[in-house]
Amino acid sequence: MTKKILGSAQAWEERALGADEQFAAPVPSSVELDAQIDDALALRMISIRLPETLIEDFKNIATVRGGAMGYQTLMRQALKRFATSELKLIAREMAEQVQQKRAEAAAKPQGDLMRKAA
Repeated sequence: MTKKILGSAQAWEERALGADEQFAAPVPSSVELDAQIDDALALRMISIRLPETLIEDFKNIATVRGGAMGYQTLMRQALKRFATSELKLIAREMAEQVQQKRAEAAAKPQGDLMRKAA
């Protein structure tokens, strides 16, 4: 008959639980773990030269904001906000151009359109 081991803190401390090698999984190396995180978040390493003062500014902002996120994460968020904002601005400008062209086309007399078609 198998002896039942109760799941308690004492059992963990005495290594009655969790110490058998058959239940242990290898821990990925930091390089492997970084690669898994990058893949999961669709991140790609790039190299960029920035003024030291800008880097210090981001470090200070990250510290003031609680330090829960690092300055590189803060930079990534700032770039994402900028890119999103710019894409919205571009889309808005393009929509205005389309509307303006439609308004100009609607304002032209029909005779001009008929002559061009002929």
